[in-house]
Amino acid sequence: MAINMNWKNLTILVSCAAMVASCKNGKIFGKKPEKSDVTGWNYNDKNQGGYQVSKEKEQRTGPGLIFVQGGTFTMGATEEDVMGDWNNAPRRVTVNSFYIDRTEVANVHYREYLYWINTVFDGDEHAPIRNGALPDTLVWRSELAYNEPMVEYYFRHPSYNYYPVVGVTWKQANDFCLWRTDRVNELELIKRGFINDKSLKNISGIAEENFNTKSYLTGEFQATPGKAAKSKKNTLKNPNGTPRTQVTFEDGILLPNYRLPTEAEWEYAALGYVNQNPQPSKKEGKRGEELVANKQVYSWNNNVNGLRDTRKGSWQGTFMANFKRGSGDNMGVAGGLNDRAVYTAPVESFYPNGFGIYNMSGNVNEWTADVYRPLSLTDFDDVAPYRGNKFSTVDIDASENKPTRDSLGRIKYRMMTDDESKDRRNYQRADVINYLDGDSLIQGVNYGYGITTLIGDKSRVIKGGSWNDRAYWLSPGTRRFLEEDQASSTVGFRCAMDRVGSPEGNGRKTGINYKSRKQNSRKR
Repeated sequence: MAINMNWKNLTILVSCAAMVASCKNGKIFGKKPEKSDVTGWNYNDKNQGGYQVSKEKEQRTGPGLIFVQGGTFTMGATEEDVMGDWNNAPRRVTVNSFYIDRTEVANVHYREYLYWINTVFDGDEHAPIRNGALPDTLVWRSELAYNEPMVEYYFRHPSYNYYPVVGVTWKQANDFCLWRTDRVNELELIKRGFINDKSLKNISGIAEENFNTKSYLTGEFQATPGKAAKSKKNTLKNPNGTPRTQVTFEDGILLPNYRLPTEAEWEYAALGYVNQNPQPSKKEGKRGEELVANKQVYSWNNNVNGLRDTRKGSWQGTFMANFKRGSGDNMGVAGGLNDRAVYTAPVESFYPNGFGIYNMSGNVNEWTADVYRPLSLTDFDDVAPYRGNKFSTVDIDASENKPTRDSLGRIKYRMMTDDESKDRRNYQRADVINYLDGDSLIQGVNYGYGITTLIGDKSRVIKGGSWNDRAYWLSPGTRRFLEEDQASSTVGFRCAMDRVGSPEGNGRKTGINYKSRKQNSRKR
């Protein structure tokens, strides 16, 4: 009995010694440290330079978003150009994978934004900032309609909490996206203990000292580290192996910016093609080149006839979106309302499309990022098409040689100069909104907004149709525009986000991987 106990004790001692030995030089329980394929040096090893490589391997999905796997599709008209605009001629393009909101931004979400602004920028000197974020509730007024209840109650009454926010300009929608980015990233850093959790309780009156992602990454915003950041369990290390309190973008913790979707992204997401596509088998034995047999007319379609079938039968006759059926008919007859909404409907109303996204047809038109041009679809690049680029760079304070912040606490940017761009091969001008317009080389010639045309550099594309539009405008291929500083009772928005990494989603491979063959060595 004593002999057996001694053997057991000896076995335990040997095992412990082996474990301790395996933990040396970056090895954990026999696991070899990750090393560079080009130098052979270990990553995350203080004894070999301390170069840090993130353990975060995938991009997490931000709040409210749905992953949309990209691909090629025919952008533009689906049927006859009823309006005769000739602004949506079919064009085959490719959209990269991205994320988009599953619903339109609702009143309660925008009021959350206003609450934050009123709390953080509460001084009299910040009144323009607070007022500049307010939606225009007067968009509901009409010379020949009694819409005052909508003016007074639509945005603020809890009955309308989850109805889409309207009366928001393109600029305001863009600012909302920037604010949302910072709040999501700030909360993630607090959850992981890299920022003190008490900071969320002390936001009143801090104004430009609020957390901003870019300011944080450039070191212009100094956050108070949380407990986890100083702990030995912190996976982020300095070169000398001590815990690192400052997160970098290379760590994979911070998300890319929320933003408005491009016109191509919006249209692709609206079509919801994933619902029609044959999915490859687990072994990827079947890989279809052309997965889209027919271009659907509306976002809810599952076939070209406009019907969606269920196991219990067809939904023929049921309204699949909130729109205006005909003159004077915005919701049907009492006792049998067709879409059950005289104006807007809750953002989760009706059936989601193939990607699981709600109200991509009807309810409200939605802002996209693009500057409107009638012939954009003929000028676009084949991949990630977009018009509206103004190439900028961080504005560096020459006296202090560091970035500067504006009154909102955001890092200032400046337009790149022609001198900085002249030697580039991919672009020569920073402002390329008018690229290929035909007038960029002629001095003094432009679109002449308000004189010869209603189209200008502030014209932004709106998509999707609204509660007050006929069915034609519900087709994802139709397109209209509105000035970026204007608002409407029929226009709202939703946010998008870039996808980094594999275009097929987390846990998926990029590219096609084949089994490697060993080379046959010949005897000589």
